[in-house]
Amino acid sequence: MFDLVPQFSIDMRVTIEFFQKLALATLIGILIGIEREHRRKEGIELIAGVRSFTIACITGMISSYLAIIINPGILLISLAFFAIISIIFVYVKNVLLNQPGITGPIALYCTFLLGVIITYNQYLVAIVGAVVMTLLLAEKQPLHSFATNLADEEIVSAIRFLAVVFILYPIIPDGLLMGVINPRWILSVVIIVATISFASFIIMKKMGTRYGIPVSGLLGGLVNSEATTGALAVMAKKKSIFVRSSYMGIILSNAAMLIRNLIIALIVDPSGRVLLFMAVPQMLIISFAIVALVKSRNNIPDGEIIRLQSPFALSPAIKFAVGFAGLSVVSRFANIWAGAAGVYATALGGFISSAVVTASAAALAVSGNVSYETAALTAVLASIISTGNKMILVKLAGPPELVKLVNKTFTGFIVLGIIVLIIWGILLNYRIM
Repeated sequence: MFDLVPQFSIDMRVTIEFFQKLALATLIGILIGIEREHRRKEGIELIAGVRSFTIACITGMISSYLAIIINPGILLISLAFFAIISIIFVYVKNVLLNQPGITGPIALYCTFLLGVIITYNQYLVAIVGAVVMTLLLAEKQPLHSFATNLADEEIVSAIRFLAVVFILYPIIPDGLLMGVINPRWILSVVIIVATISFASFIIMKKMGTRYGIPVSGLLGGLVNSEATTGALAVMAKKKSIFVRSSYMGIILSNAAMLIRNLIIALIVDPSGRVLLFMAVPQMLIISFAIVALVKSRNNIPDGEIIRLQSPFALSPAIKFAVGFAGLSVVSRFANIWAGAAGVYATALGGFISSAVVTASAAALAVSGNVSYETAALTAVLASIISTGNKMILVKLAGPPELVKLVNKTFTGFIVLGIIVLIIWGILLNYRIM
């Protein structure tokens, strides 16, 4: 009697794995589909919504699953089927509905492929792909606005920078030259620093003047504090109404420079020891800047934007790389000839770029040529010198009112910085002894 009942051999582990993949495919399809469904509010006639995208992802998962256990041809048939569906989708959308665009059909096909990826246990790849695709779909208007507002020079700069990353980086030598510098490592530091600067550049460009000149000064300081200070000084000279806001922007720009140098120290020295020894004096100076800002708060006019060169332009990247490499060599031989005093002398490079000094000093510490304490003190001294350089820039480009404000505040920064640096240096030397 029981022979008439079909007997099923169930591998519980395989069954659980299948349903896990099915659940993930369903969630990914729903995620992308919800974003597509949201477009109905914009008056767009949708051919594929939540159900279509969910089924597409599930179909990709099941067809590839069957291809593994039955026949690979099943997946090929499914791929061809969804390719045809996407082509029909394009025709209906563009011709019949007169809605130009192929984003929806491509998104549907990509959702199907994400389902295929899930079957091959690439869960993280599928999830990240789904999140990135959903963000790209959701950020339609901001992306279009950003793209249309980009200048040709900025686009060309970004392309050149990507060429450096994907073409130059793999072929550049990966070994020590002169026993001091590694070209590939230097290039990697430049790429990371430029990427951080570019993120700040994009935020500043997108924000415009919505949050005023001071915040633009803060973000500009992460890109290039010297250029930001010069731009703010010129702005204040042209319009006296911007003196107070430019002053606050310059303070914030300098504070951002101090924070950026801490980040650079961590990038070059992932152990964090240079950062740790830099943190106390740097943060005290930043705290003093915050106090100065609180005392100077006022109704700040906006209506202007700081214009800086994109950090993805090759010239800033090349200058940073050359300065980094050159100062690393100079610091190394200065250390050989004059010991720690020679390394401290390189802090004068802060008149040009405190970021370069910080990077080169940290690099020497990582290579074992100087102590981490010496590298940190050199970097802090370069930051103090760079702070003094802002006074010179404002004197050359700004109005007398702004010069008076900046000189008074930044003199305080420098005096405080020197006192803290001396005390901190004594404490570190006592620690070594």
